[in-house]
Amino acid sequence: MLQIGNIQTKNNVVLAPMAGVCNPAFRLIAKEFGVGLVCAEMVSDKAILHGNERTMQMLFVDDREKPLSLQIFGGDKHSLVEAAKVVDQNTNADIIDINMGCPVPKITKCDAGAKWLLDPSKIEEMVSAVVSAVSKPVTVKMRMGWDDEHIFAVKNAQAVERAGGKAVAVHGRTRQQLYTGKANWDIIKEVKQSVQIPVIGNGDVFTPEDAKHLLDYTGCDGVMIGRAALGNPWMLYRTIHYLTNGELLPEPDVNEKMRIALLHLDRLVDLKGENVAVREMRKHMAWYLKGLRGSAKVKDEIMSETTRDGMKNIFKNFVESQQQKSENVDNNVVIH
Repeated sequence: MLQIGNIQTKNNVVLAPMAGVCNPAFRLIAKEFGVGLVCAEMVSDKAILHGNERTMQMLFVDDREKPLSLQIFGGDKHSLVEAAKVVDQNTNADIIDINMGCPVPKITKCDAGAKWLLDPSKIEEMVSAVVSAVSKPVTVKMRMGWDDEHIFAVKNAQAVERAGGKAVAVHGRTRQQLYTGKANWDIIKEVKQSVQIPVIGNGDVFTPEDAKHLLDYTGCDGVMIGRAALGNPWMLYRTIHYLTNGELLPEPDVNEKMRIALLHLDRLVDLKGENVAVREMRKHMAWYLKGLRGSAKVKDEIMSETTRDGMKNIFKNFVESQQQKSENVDNNVVIH
């Protein structure tokens, strides 16, 4: 388990805060698959202060998702603190997380996200200001550095700790790498050895075995899973089971994958309405179908579908076609 301030999780597996993905529909599925902590997609401090309807919807937390970490980003101390107060006083999130890892230029140009990685003193000042203004535990998610010449992960994590941050998640890539290359777990290990607060390791965890290796190698308190869970929440459940029991559970079959995909779609419909949900589900379906035989044709059908029932029929037909192919293979087996 993880102890983050006064918040205790039931295990040390964490769903990463992925933009455009980690809304309540997906987060709830992750929670039902057993993950100890879910992190919401990042929200702009200025958008929170403007209070527009879409932003307020992004701050919604279903009680079934708890404990939940709500992530904010910004480069101005005043607006970041004021936004943190809104999250602290007007949402039922359990943890306030500050983004120090987003590599997207439109974010870094505002002195937000990964731009913080260049200045440990700013980190201490900003995090300290937020900590002083709120009652919820404050954490930080960061990358190991800006580029190969500016890797201040240890100093940055120590700054978070001095400022009163209750945990730090470290992605073992630089801002320059984006999501390419290999995650550097040695840096994560150095961070863990340099601070007393919990450290959550992130990067290149694609299998349950990867999660155990990262924890064993770095000594981290928790493991954060991001891209590997896209269309594959079973990765979360299988990782928790493997870390707990040492047993590697099998991958889900096509029927189970389509069952959860439909559940995901229906929750998106409830959350955003049918028109938006169906369009948003297209990218998720590409992930759910990844690696399944005969999925290329189905992906093409999904990209032109506009209704929930139409999407459901595509799922149903795909499952039936896969089962039929499986039966044909079984019938053709000759026992000598």
